[in-house]
Amino acid sequence: MISKENKNAKRIRRHARVRNKVSGTSERPRLCVYRSLKHVSVQVIDDTKGITLVSASTVEKELAKQVEGKSRQEKAFIIGQVIGKRAKEKGIENVVFDRAGYVYTGAIKQIAEGAREAGLVF
Repeated sequence: MISKENKNAKRIRRHARVRNKVSGTSERPRLCVYRSLKHVSVQVIDDTKGITLVSASTVEKELAKQVEGKSRQEKAFIIGQVIGKRAKEKGIENVVFDRAGYVYTGAIKQIAEGAREAGLVF
């Protein structure tokens, strides 16, 4: 019997490998992405202090109303714009993009494009 590969376990291994090299500093924090089947979450993290500076998610009440009835890619683009605006308000312009082992297509790409459109540089 052929066993099916666990794609999420492979993603977690990829993410751990990348996290050995990618880390956020106070000058250039890490923009970390998480996506599920229905929702998308993004955080800007300062790894030297171990704190989350800014976050946005489709689960938040105000954003849930804004993204209701849209596709996952449209939700991701809106979340990217929101995280970009919130980061700019906190004085953050440069970030390191951490795609968390996900392939850079679809929702992950839309988050990056939305954040760049809002003014983040990475």
